[in-house]
Amino acid sequence: MEEILIRGGRVIDPSQGIDRHIDVRIVDGRIASLGARQEICQSQDPPPRILDVPGCVVAPGFVDVHTHLREPGFEYKETIASGLAAAAAGGFTGVAAMANTQPVNDHPAVTELMRRRAAAGGGTRLYPIGAVSAGLAGQELSEIGGMHEAGIVA
Repeated sequence: MEEILIRGGRVIDPSQGIDRHIDVRIVDGRIASLGARQEICQSQDPPPRILDVPGCVVAPGFVDVHTHLREPGFEYKETIASGLAAAAAGGFTGVAAMANTQPVNDHPAVTELMRRRAAAGGGTRLYPIGAVSAGLAGQELSEIGGMHEAGIVA
């Protein structure tokens, strides 16, 4: 059992109506309890980790809804793995990736490729956004139904 206690931070969670200074107790990657002066199990192996964070905000993960990941096609600039790692380092648990890759995310196969590469890295979630038109050219619709089945979110 892994236990973490985050102490002294300002917890902000609009979905729960929380905006106050309280402790957060996390057990095995899940919030176990919230409140003032949370107690931890001192007799466990490994010992619990305590993070004192006065002056910091503790919040649910953020989602960037407008991300330009460069893979596929521009891996020399950034890969899906490196983009998701950078997002995680900044506190983002999810990113919505724009369709302006090469090839454009206008076909289920491209969506599936992106999702496979994201899953291999773990961590930050990838929410692919599909192109409305084939090749982003504005001439004919892309395979929106197939891309939706493959996992696009928009």
